[in-house]
Amino acid sequence: MEYTLMVCADERYEITPEIVTGFTNCQKEMASRGVLRSATRLLPTSTSTTVRVRNGALVIADGPFAETKEQVAGFYIVDCRDLDEAIEVAALIPAALFGTIEVRPNAPTPV
Repeated sequence: MEYTLMVCADERYEITPEIVTGFTNCQKEMASRGVLRSATRLLPTSTSTTVRVRNGALVIADGPFAETKEQVAGFYIVDCRDLDEAIEVAALIPAALFGTIEVRPNAPTPV
């Protein structure tokens, strides 16, 4: 089953060379297990644009939807046997040490 592993962290957290190495090793491990389908790192929320439609009008704002302590910093799409394996893989992500990894099953895509 496919899962999205959302990497949530405070954008002000300093990304050290050791953390970068940890992410590289994590991705290599996911690839060697054959579960990694996709991975993306997002730019900071200061680069985001929020889009809403209210009463038929388009409302566009710079910045994130809400001010929160942690922001979605990136995500992995993995294909795991079950939730237990998805949790095991999520625990490999270095951001779990200083942030949160949200594990969410992907809905089946209708054909």
